[in-house]
Amino acid sequence: MALTSDVKQFLTEWIDAVSRAVDIAAGRLVRAQRIRLVEKDDGAFTASTIAARGGSGLPDLSIRLDGAKPQPSLPAEWKQAFRGGRIETLLRPAHIMTHQLDFPGKAADFLDGMIRARVDRLTPWSADDAVFGWSPPAPLANDRIEVTFAATSKRKVDPVLRFAEAVGAVSVAISAPADSATPIKLIDQPLRSAVGAAVNVPRLLRAILLSSALAAAASLLINAFLGGSLQAELGDLQQRISQRRAALRLGADGSASGFGLLAKRKQTTPSSVMVLEAISRALPDSTYVTELRIEGDKIQVVGMTQDAPALIRLMEQSPQFTRATFFAPTTHAANEPGERFHIEAHITAYFGFGT
Repeated sequence: MALTSDVKQFLTEWIDAVSRAVDIAAGRLVRAQRIRLVEKDDGAFTASTIAARGGSGLPDLSIRLDGAKPQPSLPAEWKQAFRGGRIETLLRPAHIMTHQLDFPGKAADFLDGMIRARVDRLTPWSADDAVFGWSPPAPLANDRIEVTFAATSKRKVDPVLRFAEAVGAVSVAISAPADSATPIKLIDQPLRSAVGAAVNVPRLLRAILLSSALAAAASLLINAFLGGSLQAELGDLQQRISQRRAALRLGADGSASGFGLLAKRKQTTPSSVMVLEAISRALPDSTYVTELRIEGDKIQVVGMTQDAPALIRLMEQSPQFTRATFFAPTTHAANEPGERFHIEAHITAYFGFGT
């Protein structure tokens, strides 16, 4: 529960922060219609539009904000102007209390706290029941500064705030007249998103978060399903590979085949190097070999010697050869120094210890 509460609080704060950022960006890009309300001595307000450069404004309108609705009712063009606009209100001096205050020059960065602490002594209201502001600091002698403090009751500005909320304004500012040309701002508060009522930014962000959560859940489900299917296919493929490897080692009837046959042949067939070494030991030094063929377990030797029949006996005495015989007639040409022989023998697997 604590984790859920923390996540909910984090998401709420994130939505609020993004909404404020969108409002700030929209406020810079979208210029709201500025409407000035000036309070007259009889308590009525004169509304006038502040026309953009090169544009023309609406005719001035006089309204009263005593009741729940302005009197008289707003014309259609004024309703459109107020909706999404910025209302800048100037109160009449009779409702404003002003004081000249001076502070040390180093107190310029702490005026809010210092002035707030004096509200209940300078006005008949507490700091929570009053709206107040002050002018920009003016330098005095002896490294001191002077500000003009202005304040009024929240009850006085409440009709203006309720009116601004009712007509759909995006922000409202309330100021008090001052001796200088610049009024003292008492309130400057946003009321809704500057992008307009057509776009509810918090609701849009919640919809985006919900859609992202649903998409993530669907992705996890699809991944779990496909992952299990792929895992099953991978296991089946590995099993088939193992069976294929076993089939390469064993035949269908269980006899050795494939790699097994190659391994068996390697173990039972003597190498050519060892056969050459054995034949060189069996034949005498006076014998010359001109051809040597090894086919399976048979060897054929062709060459020149002084006594061909003796070679049969010598090869039979060797443990590496058996059943030695002539596979072609022995000849003796006049221009040759000896007999040309053609001997064939079987090769045994014995080649000494370790074979």
